[in-house]
Amino acid sequence: MIKIQSFTGSLEREHLLGLARLRIEVFRDFPYLYDGHMEYEEEYLQTYISSPDSVVVVAFDGDKIVGASTGLPLEHDTENIRRPWQDKGFDVKKIFYYGESVLRKAYRGQGIGVRFFEHRERWARQLSRFDLLTFCGVVRPDDHPLRPPDYVPLDSFWRKRGFEKTKDIVCNISWKDIDEEYETDKPLHFWYKKINGKALG
Repeated sequence: MIKIQSFTGSLEREHLLGLARLRIEVFRDFPYLYDGHMEYEEEYLQTYISSPDSVVVVAFDGDKIVGASTGLPLEHDTENIRRPWQDKGFDVKKIFYYGESVLRKAYRGQGIGVRFFEHRERWARQLSRFDLLTFCGVVRPDDHPLRPPDYVPLDSFWRKRGFEKTKDIVCNISWKDIDEEYETDKPLHFWYKKINGKALG
């Protein structure tokens, strides 16, 4: 039986390490192709520990962590994530950012990803100060040599959750691909969902 639990403002080290391991495992696959390591992951995830209004949603199979999802106010994230919105004139204090959703392959297709989105949106609405929800997805060319023949983008899944792709709000994040020697910048395109009825732009 899968149990989904939200942790807000704090996270046990055991769960932090579990999330770090999941990120390395899941993001190794296309389209992220992320060659991760625990030292960086622990440092990255401290952002969520230090933000009092963050949420980490964890999927448990018994006592085993099989999936997780994160979110926090955009103003608490790094400048390269905030800046594209600020450059377009948005108040980042009114935007809630979804960091990632990671789920082991054996548990996909069971509605867990949908519940991750539900838990995060519920928390953002509960905080009662946000106009928008947003996240970003990496942009890879259709002819990328490591793209699996059966790869299906998540665009349709995201649209079913009420999200739309922004016209031109893009950030860059640097990481080392599994087939690279060094880190390189990757473009990521933002998606958004209005939660108070105001127009975007």
